[in-house]
Amino acid sequence: MPSKTSTQFLALLLAAPLLAGCLERGQPTVANTLSEDDDTFCRANNVAAGSSEYIACRKDRDVQRNNATARADRRQRDIGEYMVNHPEHP
Repeated sequence: MPSKTSTQFLALLLAAPLLAGCLERGQPTVANTLSEDDDTFCRANNVAAGSSEYIACRKDRDVQRNNATARADRRQRDIGEYMVNHPEHP
C-alpha cells in the first residue's frame, strides 16, 4: 500500500503539466507568424523591402499590434477589478 506522501507526490506530478500552461503569460504563439504577415501586408502595396515606406509600414503595424495588446490587457485588468469590487455579481 503506497504511503500518503507518495500518493500526494504522484498526484502533483500528474497535475504539474496541466498547471504549467496556466503559468505562461506573454506573447501568444501566433506572434511568430505576425511578422511574416506584416511583411506580406507591406509588400502587397508594392513597397520594396528596406525602403523608407516599408519601414514606416512595419512600424505602423507594430504600433497597431501594441495598441491592441494594451487594450486587451486593460480590458482583462478592468474585468478583474470589477470582479474584486463586486463579489455579489458572478
